[in-house]
This record gives sequence, structure tokens and C-alpha cells, in this order.
Amino acid sequence: MKYLNHIDSPADLKKLSVAELPALCEEIREYIIAETASNPGHLGSSLGAVELAVAIHYVFDTPNDKLVWDVGHQAYAHKIITGRREQFHSNRKYHGISGFPTMSESEYDAFGTGHASTSISAIMGMAQAAQLSGNTQRNHIAVIGDASIGGGMAFEAINEASIRNVNMLVVLNDNKMAIDDHRSAMSKYLLHITSSATYNRCKTSLWNFFTSKKKISNKLVRWMSEIGNGVKGFLLSGSNLFQSLGFRYFGPANGHDVKVLVKTLKRLKNIPGPKLLHVITVKGKGLKLAEEHQTTYHAPGKFNPETGQLISNNTANQPPKFQEVFGETILELAKQDTKVVGVTPAMATGCSLTIMNEVYPERVFDVGIAEQHAVTFSAGLAAAGIVPFCNIYSTFLQRSYDQIVHDVALQKLPVIFCIDRGGVVGEDGATHQGIFDLSFLRAIPNLIISSPLNEHELRNMMLTAYHNALTKGLPFAIRYPRGRGVLTDWKNEPETLPIGKGRVLKDGKDVAVLSLGPLGNNVTKALELLQSENIYPTHVDMRFLKPIDENLLAEVAGKHKILLTIEDGIAKGGLFSAVSEYLTEHHLSNRLYHIAIDDHFVFHGDIPSLYKELSFDAEGIASKIREAVKESL
Repeated sequence: MKYLNHIDSPADLKKLSVAELPALCEEIREYIIAETASNPGHLGSSLGAVELAVAIHYVFDTPNDKLVWDVGHQAYAHKIITGRREQFHSNRKYHGISGFPTMSESEYDAFGTGHASTSISAIMGMAQAAQLSGNTQRNHIAVIGDASIGGGMAFEAINEASIRNVNMLVVLNDNKMAIDDHRSAMSKYLLHITSSATYNRCKTSLWNFFTSKKKISNKLVRWMSEIGNGVKGFLLSGSNLFQSLGFRYFGPANGHDVKVLVKTLKRLKNIPGPKLLHVITVKGKGLKLAEEHQTTYHAPGKFNPETGQLISNNTANQPPKFQEVFGETILELAKQDTKVVGVTPAMATGCSLTIMNEVYPERVFDVGIAEQHAVTFSAGLAAAGIVPFCNIYSTFLQRSYDQIVHDVALQKLPVIFCIDRGGVVGEDGATHQGIFDLSFLRAIPNLIISSPLNEHELRNMMLTAYHNALTKGLPFAIRYPRGRGVLTDWKNEPETLPIGKGRVLKDGKDVAVLSLGPLGNNVTKALELLQSENIYPTHVDMRFLKPIDENLLAEVAGKHKILLTIEDGIAKGGLFSAVSEYLTEHHLSNRLYHIAIDDHFVFHGDIPSLYKELSFDAEGIASKIREAVKESL
């Protein structure tokens, strides 16, 4: 690596000539490919943003100038340039660097970004703060993708920025590719801009003429902007959306020509007010298979760095993923009833709604990065007699809290929330751990909350929720984890469960272990470890957090002095809190222990390491049971 080995900061980058930057970009791209081939991460987006990262850090004075990368999927080159090249091998690993920009990790990470559509609001706040403090020399840059800019929060920020007239640059990284193929009005609009041959020829000629001049006054730039508005409107048969919202629009530009990007950014650096530079990139740039199969190579797992071929694990005779069970089961229900539909905010592949989409595309709705809309849209469907299965990752469900309360629960609309990636998800870290859902949902009236122990239970709960919706019952949440279940023979004949009823899996003595969800499988393993020590606890699968099975709690509390709750979420507000409240309300004196996540965030790492840290593994659970038994003697 002739150039990259000497880049430990943007200051080192600036020592290179512009002519040397293309070679550096190729080295960074090769480095990302080599590292992520064996240590998987978000590959495609970061390969597409290499030249963009190099040009921004070359032109601007980071970290004094503030740079925010939306989502962070595209920020690997940024991390490598800003002093984390030697640590990059630890990306997303336990105690390694984060896969997303993180303020505590580097001064170059101006804002933490794990969720989409936040960058424009954040950079606008920083720009406003600079204006208030009289710092007119600081630049503020937000890099946002074409999928993220379709999120409602991005629109809100763009709408506000023109009124504030703060000094900020939005770089729209347009690779025409979301994780799934989502055709929104915004994506069609961007395609319209970039595909207008007449407009692009005119724009290129004018841009080349004016950027060839050594000096251009702000007055001339403003005059040309006004003329450009008219030209763009005429050639594109309508006004430019961003210009109409008060942004000066520049582009589209080739996002892989680092020399042009440097020249363009230098010009834009001196133009005041809100600006938007539209750049066209290729997701997966530099790896042929990643360019051709962009969804697969968004986060492909391990692959051959030379060929790009995926290195597949042998999954024969392994249990299915919970996501696959959901996808197959909703298809079965959809075949039985035309009222069954699927809704997801931009995660059709991840949640396996693609299985139903192949058969009933007209009944699967990918609404894009718009969780709030997904929930209220589902509420509208339910109000009209449709049975919507609204599948949202737990970490993104947080973004739709008001809609769950106001538009669903308050109106008792039987939306079925299939909460994917519940609990600890691993390498994506603190921004993606689904550990808060049980606590924040339990506070909402009129909401049923369940979590299946295994694949059979997931199918049972989906059928139960479906029948509940047909009888105009309450909204129903089914929460399950990322990854594989425990049953190879998983395709049972689903049965309708009694809502709010748990079950005793194993009768014992001394201690009653109350588990919720798939962590109950680790309880089973822990009980096997304890048999040789003559410790035989009772194991209860609660199934439902709300309504909680009070009759079962009364029975268990009457037979055991010691109770232990286990859940893969925050302790406050979840199962531990629910059982504690029950004991208090009924003046019971049982000793209550818990295994849950106390008042802290959970950072990134592999699942086994995180489970060991949190005592979620079989040995950790067994140790807690030993502790409870010992204290009861």
C-alpha cells in the first residue's frame, strides 16, 4: 500500500497531490475488501463511498469542520482515513471499533449514526450552533443516501434548513439502491434528474466552463443559481425539488471521479447557505459480484476477496432462522385468507417478507425507511378490515412509538406487530440491539405482548394473532430474535393459544425460573448442568408479558420461596418489573432474582461473548440459580 500505509489522519491525506488521490482510493477499496472478506460488515455501501470520503477529508478541515455520515453503512473509508486503519481488523468485533460512526470513538465522528435519515437534522443543529457562537468559518457536511433521504425526518430537516439559512452542505450519495427494491416518488424523481440527457449535457458544459475559472464571486454564483433554476425547470419539465425547498442544487456529479469531487467541493466550500451536491455512485464499486448483486453484498458475510464468491456455511440439518419461519408462516396464512397482508419499512429481505412477495406481490407493502408511516398505514388497513402483519426490527420500532400509542393502541386496532431482531443482535452494536421493546411496549394499554420460545411457538402465536384480528381483538406484538431457532422439525400444524397463558415446562423445587422468549432454551441447558449438583428448579415459559398469567404466578409463588426471571431486554419495565409488581400488589414475600440487562447500553460483539457478559448463556444462568439456591438455605 504505497499511499494508504502513510495515512493516519486527514492531515496526512492533504500531503498528497490531487493526481495521487485515485491511486489512494483504489488502495482503500482493496483494503476494505480484504478486511471485510474475513471479518464481515457493511461492504457494498462503503465501497461506493470511497472517493467521496477521500474528497471530503481532502477539501475540508475535519474535525474542526463537522462531518456526519447518515446511517454509517458507508463510512468505512472515513474510519480508515481518520486514524483507525490499524484497528479496522477489529471492526464490529467484541471490544473492537464500532461498525458505525461513534462520538466516543473518535473526534472525527461528529455524530453517532446507526439509524437512517438523521444526518441533515444533526448537521443543521451543529451549523445553527456555530452561527449562534459567531463561528462563521466552520463548514458542516452531511452525507446521506438516496434511500435515507426518503425518510420523513430528512424531509423535515430540509424543510427547516432553508428557513434558517445556515451554512451547510448536504451530499446526496445516490447509488439508486436501497437494501430492497423500493420504488418511491423520491427514487423516481432522482432517476428523472440523473437520466435527463439534455439537462446533463447543458449542466456539464456550464459547470466545466465556470469551474475552470480561478475565481468566481459569490454574486456571480448566486446569479448563475437563479438562471440555473429556470434552465433546470425547463429541461426537466418542472421545478427542482431541492431548489424549491431553498437549497442550491449542484449535480449530478460522478461520485467515483475523486478529482472532480475535490474541485467541486472546493467551489461549494465558499458558497454560503444550504447547498445540496448530488453525486452518483455504484454500490459495491470495485468488486464485480458486489456491483451485480447489490442486495446480497450489502452485508454479505464472509467471501473470497479475489473473486467475491460467498463462503457459505453448511446449513444442512440446521434449524431455520426465525425470519424464515415468519416468512413461510405468513405465506400460509395469506393463502388461506386474502385479507392477510405484510408491511415492512425497507426490510423485506431481512425479515423474509420476500417469501410472500414472490407469490402475492400486491399484498406486500415495503414503505421505505418510514417506520412511523408503516405503523399508521397498518392501522388504516386494520380499520378497513384487513389483517396487517407489520414487521419491524426492534431497534427501528422505537421510531414509531407515538404511532403505536396514538394510532393503534388507543383505537384498539388489531395490527399484528412482528418484532424482528428482538434482544441482543450482536455485531451491529448499541444502535441496533433490540433490548428496549418489552419495556416501552408494556407501558401501553390495549396491547398484547408475546415472545415465542421456539419456531413452533412463533407459528402458534402468528395464528393466534390472526384469529385475534378476525374477532377485532387488541393489537398484538410477537417478538423474536435474529438468527436460528432450535428445531429442525419446525413445520408444525399451528394451534391457537389462550392469550395471556403461560406453561410449566419442568416441575422442580426450591427455585422457579420464569423465562420469556428464546432465552428459555438456554434455561433448559442450564438445568441440565445443575442435575449433577442435585439442583432441580421449576421452569416456566411465560409466553406472554402482557397480559401476564397471574394465575400461574400465584401457583408458582405459592410453591417456591425463590423466583428468578430471565429476559433478553432491559430489566426496568420488562418481565422482572411485571413479576415484582405482582408480588408487591399481592403482599407476597418471595425472594425475586433476575437475569436481564440493567440500566446500560449493550455494545457490539459476537453473540456468545455478549451472552457470557450478560449471563444469558447456560453457565451464566446456572450460576445465578446456584446463587439463589445458596442464599435460600
